[in-house]
Amino acid sequence: MRLPKPRGAMSEWVVARLSTNSDADTGPMPAAADSVDDEAIALWTLHELSYHGFEDADPVAEWAPGPLVVRQQLEASLERRLRERWLAADHVVDPEHDVPTALEALVAADDGPSLADHVRRHADRDEVLELLRQRSVYHLKESDPSAWVVPRLPVRAKAALMELLFDEYGDGDPNRLHHHLFARGLEAVGLRPEYGGYVDDALTETLEMNNVNSLFGLHRRLRGAAMGHLAVFEMTSSIPSRKMTQGLERLGLDGPMSLYYDEHVEADAVHEQLAARGICGTLAEDEPDQVPEILFGAFSCLDTEARFATALLASWGR
Repeated sequence: MRLPKPRGAMSEWVVARLSTNSDADTGPMPAAADSVDDEAIALWTLHELSYHGFEDADPVAEWAPGPLVVRQQLEASLERRLRERWLAADHVVDPEHDVPTALEALVAADDGPSLADHVRRHADRDEVLELLRQRSVYHLKESDPSAWVVPRLPVRAKAALMELLFDEYGDGDPNRLHHHLFARGLEAVGLRPEYGGYVDDALTETLEMNNVNSLFGLHRRLRGAAMGHLAVFEMTSSIPSRKMTQGLERLGLDGPMSLYYDEHVEADAVHEQLAARGICGTLAEDEPDQVPEILFGAFSCLDTEARFATALLASWGR
């Protein structure tokens, strides 16, 4: 994967800084990003240094002081927005509820638009292909952000997370690895299967969803938010995956792409309980100070998904 196209002064500085050696003079860092879009692609680029990296980036840039300072500033801006949204939301969680029950209440109260419903009943072929391109930015990475959290959890939550991740990574079979299944599905419907292949086409909301995953996964202090995010993602995946399969079949896009979603119909029904109770429930019992963070991460998952769905539907005039 090569460095993405800049979307403003901040991302232009980041791309220039990463594509040269650490001593090169790329000029002063901009005081602020030109837009949320500029900020989002800049942060996504800096985060990706800790994943696959870029073939045209300096390999030492991941830990170079300059990019780390910029990443810290951009992460602080993102986290501030997320927490402002959380504080402004109409909270439906009873503080007397245990964490699994509180997560169920958050999911039940969510009224964001459903892309899976649209795909099942109304979407045309071009819209589904666009959705798959946008989703590929995450699905070709899938559970990698959660893997960062493993060494930061107490024993019970760690064991439950490892059980979930072992399934996500194909139970040791590379042909069942979930992001590999998605790549094969992309290829079958005529899209590019390579990692990061569509990041230059990604909506701001797509980038934000991915940046939230990385932000939560890369910081130990946000381990509760990372697991709350994971739990709600799993709790809202099984039924939409079934609807996606139905829509793909309606449009003649089934086959390997449907296999990916079929895998999640069954797997995520199990993962839902494992994440909500085995991971978040035990983490809350062992580290009660993480309860607010778990709920914050859960809300952030629902919020960013709703913003993405709203933006994509609006771009289609739906």
